[in-house]
Amino acid sequence: MNTPYITLESHPEHVNFIARGKWVLDTVFKIEEELRKVPCHKKIIWDLSGINDFDSAGVLLFIEYLERFEKETTVEVVGYTSGQKAMYDLLHQNIPKMQSPKKKHFVETLGEHSFEIIKDISEFITFIGHLMYAFMHTLMNPKEIRFKETVYHIHQSGFNALVIIGLTSFLVGMVISYQGSVQLAKFGADIFIVDTVAISLTRELAPMITAIVIAGRSGSAYTAEIGAMKITEEIAAMRTMGFDPYTFLVLPRIIALMIALPLLIFFADIIGIFGGMVAAAIQLDISMTEFINRLYEVLEVKHYILGMIKGPVFAFIIAAVGCFRGFQVSDNTESIGQHTTSSVVNSIFLVIAFDALFSVIFTSLNL
Repeated sequence: MNTPYITLESHPEHVNFIARGKWVLDTVFKIEEELRKVPCHKKIIWDLSGINDFDSAGVLLFIEYLERFEKETTVEVVGYTSGQKAMYDLLHQNIPKMQSPKKKHFVETLGEHSFEIIKDISEFITFIGHLMYAFMHTLMNPKEIRFKETVYHIHQSGFNALVIIGLTSFLVGMVISYQGSVQLAKFGADIFIVDTVAISLTRELAPMITAIVIAGRSGSAYTAEIGAMKITEEIAAMRTMGFDPYTFLVLPRIIALMIALPLLIFFADIIGIFGGMVAAAIQLDISMTEFINRLYEVLEVKHYILGMIKGPVFAFIIAAVGCFRGFQVSDNTESIGQHTTSSVVNSIFLVIAFDALFSVIFTSLNL
């Protein structure tokens, strides 16, 4: 029968806490389980007279829980021997005290973050260099192009995303039409809602919204897939067998997304304009025939083309960042989550930054 290492006697003003048995290395884990159950709402009288064996592991456990109890209530230790007291004093004096971490200066923190950003940029440039080399090598050796995998990723990143892209675009078109109609109705310019919806969607919103959705959907998937392959050492095995991971893993994903994203943007344009048409019919009583006739007048082909030009650029950014973060995953599953989050955040930021850059360039060229 197992004898308890702790006996508790509860009194109105205090708790008698009687330690028993051997407090040695072999028993400290069992003793700790019992120590966790000791109540701290009253004064504790800790009696050590029942301990018949006490080694350094037992003393360290005693020191740890004595400090914990003293933070909660008053503790009185009784019944200890001179040998136990000598061991306690020796270990207690030589235990390094935990110091609260020194608060970093703002400049130091800024420097660390700047260094991490510069390091990330340097590694990304190296990644792009490897990618360009793999791309040129593949162009020189067309037999190495992985058509089957590219088609698979087009299906995964393109066709399977139609529903979410369509729903998002429809709602965005409706929101623009509803919000714009309220303002335009004040000036009797209801019909100009067609201009607002058509041009804003085709030039700006449809490409950007589509890219953001794909960054969260496909970009994160690329990071997780490649990261999992790195953890399971599939990438290391691939290199050992003489296969280039950039040719076999990265290029098919980038080419697939550069093909799929412009098609998704075209789909988003159509569904978004349809959403605006529905909202205009409900809010402003503009018939679909009137809406389409006005659409023919104001929506030039160049607006579609300018929106489409952004597609391959956004696709390259999303796929490259997603794969890059996947290669950065370390040998633990927590790292996958961290780098997947970084992938989505970085991709969305770069998409918005490049969209702003495109807007400046198009405006400068009077397009």
